[in-house]
Amino acid sequence: MLKDKKILVTGGTGQVARPVAEALAEHNEVWCLGRFGTPGVEQELIEKSITTWQWDMEDTSGNALKGVPEDFTHVIHSAVLRGDDGDCNASAEINAVATGRLMTHCRTAESFLYVSTGALYARQTLNHAYTETDPVDAVADWLPAYPVGKLATEGAVRAFARVLGLPTTIARLNIAYGPGGYGGVPMLYFRQMLAGEHIAVPMEGQNWFSPLHTDDLVAQVPRLWEAASDPATLVNWGGDESVGVTDCLRHLSELTGVPAKLVRSPVTRETYRFDPALRRALTGPCAVSWQDGIRSTLQAHFPQHVRQLVNV
Repeated sequence: MLKDKKILVTGGTGQVARPVAEALAEHNEVWCLGRFGTPGVEQELIEKSITTWQWDMEDTSGNALKGVPEDFTHVIHSAVLRGDDGDCNASAEINAVATGRLMTHCRTAESFLYVSTGALYARQTLNHAYTETDPVDAVADWLPAYPVGKLATEGAVRAFARVLGLPTTIARLNIAYGPGGYGGVPMLYFRQMLAGEHIAVPMEGQNWFSPLHTDDLVAQVPRLWEAASDPATLVNWGGDESVGVTDCLRHLSELTGVPAKLVRSPVTRETYRFDPALRRALTGPCAVSWQDGIRSTLQAHFPQHVRQLVNV
């Protein structure tokens, strides 16, 4: 883990960047930029010795970063305008411009890490192991503007890395999960299970993903910074193991006794299986198996349900 560095984190209240910020704050000066809309979250970060700063990606004045120091050694940019309203033009404009301004502001940094998404890849077979060279199309029926904004921002990141000479890594994230935050997508599914809701699965087969536990994610960030280069390094950021979503739902049921009601649908929350070879070469292997990770995450968020099964 890094020591005595000055680190800037965006999206520091989220599932990905918050545990990174909190871990790094033990031995470094860490700043978190964001809107801090959730009551109490900013104070929680401050109590972890993190400096907070109000930053709105949608601020088009050009003054959004005024007053923010420029001497950060490392940056992880995880903040995103998801585009929940479906406006692809706005998603592309806001995310790309805000990121370009951020990179320019932090142009003297040793390393810049941009958190992108595997949802960019052009869909192939459900169990295809995507590599960094696979084609992209930024199509996601479940949230159309999100991958469009990410792909546009990847273009901006590549350009600013070259223009500024800023060593950069673009990490296309798979599904991050763990005890912190809301727990990640597996816990979203479990909440649906508790509510008795139907969960959409493909008409045939199952979606696959490469889950990345928080412990592994935090441990890998310094390695991804080390891998930064000009032109930007591109890497898929997921776990070592591939898991079928339906298999994961059944595992949740086995651990808790809560049934998963599956319904076949042409539209699902699409996920992607990654080939981990390049990431493993950069960061080393993961330490947390997906079964252990799911259990520990359930125990953090829904201990009463896990204990009911374990104590039988």
